[in-house]
Amino acid sequence: MIDLTLNSEVHWQARVAHAFSRAAPRYDALATAQHQIGEILWGSLPTHAFNVLDMGCGTGYWAQRLATRYSRAHITGLDLAPGMLEQARQRHGESIDWQPGDAAAQPFDERSFDLVFSNLAVQWCPDIGAVMNELYRVLQPGGQAHITTLLPGTLKEVAQAWQRPEALLKTPDQASVVQAIAKSRLTIIQQTASTERFYYPDLTAVMASIKGVGAQLARSHTPLTRADIATAQARFEQLRERMGLPVSYRCLTLHLEKPL
Repeated sequence: MIDLTLNSEVHWQARVAHAFSRAAPRYDALATAQHQIGEILWGSLPTHAFNVLDMGCGTGYWAQRLATRYSRAHITGLDLAPGMLEQARQRHGESIDWQPGDAAAQPFDERSFDLVFSNLAVQWCPDIGAVMNELYRVLQPGGQAHITTLLPGTLKEVAQAWQRPEALLKTPDQASVVQAIAKSRLTIIQQTASTERFYYPDLTAVMASIKGVGAQLARSHTPLTRADIATAQARFEQLRERMGLPVSYRCLTLHLEKPL
């Protein structure tokens, strides 16, 4: 089963950082869904930017693309997981400023950035209000934030197959996110909720895609048996479509701006 209920844990930061650090070496090879969802943001980015933050940069995939797109800009990558930042340094060098830190307590001065990019990162933060307040603080007046995050219902097929609804990622609903944005004084330029579906040949591939990007098998007092796995596989097979076993990501895409 998938353990994605990290935001109810006292030591959520350490657990998230550890999980993603472990996943770092194989992250990009298994992050097909994450990369495709990130493309949703790419077309909406502004033509020019000079100080850019990739918030939740992971292995630096998007930070490097931002550096290419904004060749004269200063690019900063922020991530909670040391292992992710080490992979980013190894792959992309030191031309990008790799910074350890939490999206809800960023290590930057006020008005540091005119553009923040964040793809599927803030759902791991238990306090969405703190994240939005920090975005307001670090953005320059007129600065933009382009964000994708996840909504309730993400990975619903996985939870159904294992008969463990508590495995669903605990995220605020869209109304709660909008309320947090309003309290932060950021302005919503555009918001879009969508369901993105991805398909896998079998249960092993489904689980690899999730574990490979930082999710963990839940620690249960009763270890999973072969019978448990076979039962979950049979349930998932009932959901099979022509393209394979479906896995849904409920996405919220946001274009925010700090007023002048």
